[in-house]
Amino acid sequence: MIRVIRFPLVFVVLLVSFARAEITEQAEYSFSVKHTVTISASRETVWEAFTGDISGWWDHSFSGKPAKFFIEPKPGGGFIELFDDQGNGVKHGTVIYAQKPSKLNFEGPLPFNGLAMNMVHQVFFKATADGARTELTVVCNAFGKLDPSWAEAVDGVWHHFLVERLKPFVEGTL
Repeated sequence: MIRVIRFPLVFVVLLVSFARAEITEQAEYSFSVKHTVTISASRETVWEAFTGDISGWWDHSFSGKPAKFFIEPKPGGGFIELFDDQGNGVKHGTVIYAQKPSKLNFEGPLPFNGLAMNMVHQVFFKATADGARTELTVVCNAFGKLDPSWAEAVDGVWHHFLVERLKPFVEGTL
């Protein structure tokens, strides 16, 4: 004879609830920003200004006055700010793709260092038909635990860097 044991439904629900972890927060946080600016210079010139020593046009830093500020345009290269000659500093990002002089991708939180978020930046250098100008496009994709106001802030900062700083720096009007 087979005996059927019946558990009260409450007991089964309690048993299942003890076997689960608690999810305290779940959401998708991301944004994308895209900027394009035309610079009166060859794409090789724009590439050289955007990589290597960027202290002439990149004016936001953790130190206020970095000893060195540079982007190493090679896979694994750093987007580095050195505070002093002793090597103190910050790595703002890491280059994940470099194809001189047409494309540079880097990832890193930039000013949001230490927060649970990241940004991937794609930089495209496209020569105009006559080769005398460069159409520079930056696409920034951010993801992680983000404040909704950061999208507007990042948009404004990239506008500042590209239109107000890099373009006049390369064209000799900064």
